[in-house]
Amino acid sequence: MSQRTGFFLVLLTAIISGVSIFANSFAVQGFNPFAFTFLKNAVVAVFLFSIILLLKDFKELKTISRKQAGQLAIIGLIGGSIPFLLFFYALKFTTAINAGFLHKTLFLWASLFALFFLKERLDKKFIFAAFLLLAGNFLLFNISYFGLPEMLILIATMFWAAENTLSKHVLKDLSGSIVAFGRMFFGSIFILAFLAFTGQSALTFVLSMQQIQWLLISSVFLLAFVFTFYSGLKHLPVHKATAVLLLAQPITVFLSFAFLGKEILPIQGFGLLLITAGVFMVFGIGFFLNSIKTPAKTKGLSLASKRN
Repeated sequence: MSQRTGFFLVLLTAIISGVSIFANSFAVQGFNPFAFTFLKNAVVAVFLFSIILLLKDFKELKTISRKQAGQLAIIGLIGGSIPFLLFFYALKFTTAINAGFLHKTLFLWASLFALFFLKERLDKKFIFAAFLLLAGNFLLFNISYFGLPEMLILIATMFWAAENTLSKHVLKDLSGSIVAFGRMFFGSIFILAFLAFTGQSALTFVLSMQQIQWLLISSVFLLAFVFTFYSGLKHLPVHKATAVLLLAQPITVFLSFAFLGKEILPIQGFGLLLITAGVFMVFGIGFFLNSIKTPAKTKGLSLASKRN
């Protein structure tokens, strides 16, 4: 049951991610990308703290040890600050589709990190599924160049893969909301320090009304992303959770084509099928069949317990 819960949470994350990458390609335009990243992460940290209070998880937050606080700080550094700065800077100079593809290679790097550091078992079925997922995304990767912006996004993705691996380890003892809050809280502090060191902190106070609107929209997407992903990652192996995120790429591609007046080519449609098949293979057909049957069983048990 817990793995199914994790799957549906991360599936929701993938949907949010697909829409978010498309929207952020517009949101970051006209912004200083570093100031934008700090403000967005800081807003999300405040939102997450409010959720922690609402869910009555504040007691857990107060009992965090120094070691756990240090781990959350590292998560904030390698997941909530450095890669965000790299990603949103590069996003100003590349397309949403390019960024989406490179970001979705995260499952490959995360799987390798999980294999070596968490001893997660990658069976032959997953390796074959990984080829399908990469091939599907490659067919959607409508680009004829790979420059500095793409390299920065790839480096950011590797940082996030390392952070996902560490987060999975920390999630053994902490809730998803606490880990997500630690990521955004400490990440915001590190980014603010970067802005102060580079003399850009004043830019965070000069915003137009349109920029404030984009900031809030982007922050809501990021809040939904981190809250659902870390809650789902608690119940799934890293390689499976990050594989599901590849379903975000078809969403980004569809939105790019739908709103930018482009058509989906047959080869790209085939790529969508490969991605879907790859995710199904990662979990297995039996997993999805059981997921469909379980709600009905659960409902019956719930009604029976009420009668008793």
